[in-house]
Amino acid sequence: MNSHFYARLPAILAALLFLTVAPANAQSPQPEDSTGRGEHKLVQADRQMVAAAHPDAVAAGLDMLRKGGSAADAAIAVQLVLNLVEPQSSGIGGGAFLLFHDQRTRKTIAYDGRETAPAKTRADHFLNADGTPISFADAVVGGRSVGTPGTVALLAEVHARHGKLPWADLFEPAIQLAKEGFIVGPRLAAMLAGPRAERIKTFTTTRAYFFPTGTPLSAGMRKTNPAFARTLSQIALQGPAAFYDGPIAAAIIAAVQKAPINPGVLSLQDLLNYRVIARTPVCHPYRVFEVCGMGPPSSGGVAVGQILGILSHFDLPGMGPDSVQSWHLLNEASKLAFADRNQYMADSDFVDVPTAGLLEPGYLATRAGFIRTETSIIPPVVPGRPRGVPAKLPGADTQTGRPGTSHISIVDADGNAVSMTTTIEGAFGSQIMVGGFLLNNELTDFSFRPTQDGHPVANRLEPGKRPRSSMAPTIVFDKSGELRLVLGSPGGSRIIGYVAKTLVAVLDWNLDIQTAIDMGHLVNRNRFTDIELGTPAARLQAPLEALGNRVKLRDLNSGLHGIEVMDGKLRGGADPRREGVAQGD
Repeated sequence: MNSHFYARLPAILAALLFLTVAPANAQSPQPEDSTGRGEHKLVQADRQMVAAAHPDAVAAGLDMLRKGGSAADAAIAVQLVLNLVEPQSSGIGGGAFLLFHDQRTRKTIAYDGRETAPAKTRADHFLNADGTPISFADAVVGGRSVGTPGTVALLAEVHARHGKLPWADLFEPAIQLAKEGFIVGPRLAAMLAGPRAERIKTFTTTRAYFFPTGTPLSAGMRKTNPAFARTLSQIALQGPAAFYDGPIAAAIIAAVQKAPINPGVLSLQDLLNYRVIARTPVCHPYRVFEVCGMGPPSSGGVAVGQILGILSHFDLPGMGPDSVQSWHLLNEASKLAFADRNQYMADSDFVDVPTAGLLEPGYLATRAGFIRTETSIIPPVVPGRPRGVPAKLPGADTQTGRPGTSHISIVDADGNAVSMTTTIEGAFGSQIMVGGFLLNNELTDFSFRPTQDGHPVANRLEPGKRPRSSMAPTIVFDKSGELRLVLGSPGGSRIIGYVAKTLVAVLDWNLDIQTAIDMGHLVNRNRFTDIELGTPAARLQAPLEALGNRVKLRDLNSGLHGIEVMDGKLRGGADPRREGVAQGD
């Protein structure tokens, strides 16, 4: 260690006094999209389990499993109820990524149900007349931000390949709740306050639903959604064609193209042309485990893989969760991974993405060599040059995304598993409501600038292209190839940090899944270091600043939901920062 480290040592030692990053009992202040921290206990089961963001959704999924359904069947029921009870986060007006592990064949498939850019979008879609990008606030509201929804097609695809129960049966819980009413939760009620409320009121249908008497829905109210019940009934009866053609499709197109603000260019042909893509998951070793995630157009699986690959060169198991050095290494690895993510990651069907090179052990060993234990790398870190990099480097895209997303983890009685992260992008999406559901604002996940410093941006907007995501549905296998962990989170580009931290906590520090989820967050996206306010992790601020980091304490609203397999038993965890639960039999 150099003399600079010793000069900082008193500050580090002082900050280490009574340091722990274990779960906090104290309530953290409310972030704008949450209602504060709850408290959950580890849930155990023998056969099957569902972990998701709302008790009603979990109950629907578990009901399907008890009727003999597969993990795919349960995921469909969970998603449809989530659309109803937390409409701000996900639903049939958006898109999703889903990993399905088939225990019989021992194969894992990655299903890409990400939204696509309409055929009539142009490079200047989000530019002012002078060529400068418009603001996110001006871009998000209205039809301009709406991509072709993929969730219904995704649900139909996984049901056709992996379902056991009749398609229509999976819709019954959501239809019944929509007709009879669900109880408005505190999180949804809290999100209908503040500046966001004014955006929601822009559209008559949306305003009438969320502000039925001129005031917002309040926690504890019973709320029906007959329009959504009718929509689901049509899709249950006619299949996905009812969504991508016919009256529902016509209503979507009319709402987008005739929006009173920012009309969009989505067309019926875009809906008819939409296809789910079955992709090979991105799998890589970590210690004795194999970690599988979602590849491009998501950056999640690759970035998480890079963080873990870099950390494999350090003894995190020996350091443990109470060591500042453990968190310093996680912080540094995140900077390096995000530098590459911002430079290279996009829809690989449109641009060359050096996925294999980014995860190559030799390359990650080189990247790990930049880390020093006694000092921090000052961001922004320069991206590396892995094998497969295009001759002409693309322009970087440092957009971060919005946290309007949800995650579902399921293991069924046959040992099949689903890890599904689902979204309408920002909270309440485009704010446009059709047929009882909200439409996404997914096009704002593209770079608003088509070029940067004269170079085309990899994540630039192009017709038919899928915007870059950070969603990181993850499935982990042990050294024998047996299922070990199913995990994921919402949170915009911070998803990558949330998932990586939780994987380290379970796989390196041997914490149970609930304890790992409860831990305070630390996230670095190749800029400053975010540390979760109101948790013991906040005590990392002084020692990390002493190592040279710029630290911001803030609310970090993950929505981690995970299931682990230990000694043949299932153990489930749900994020106390939201309203989710884990339940099983």
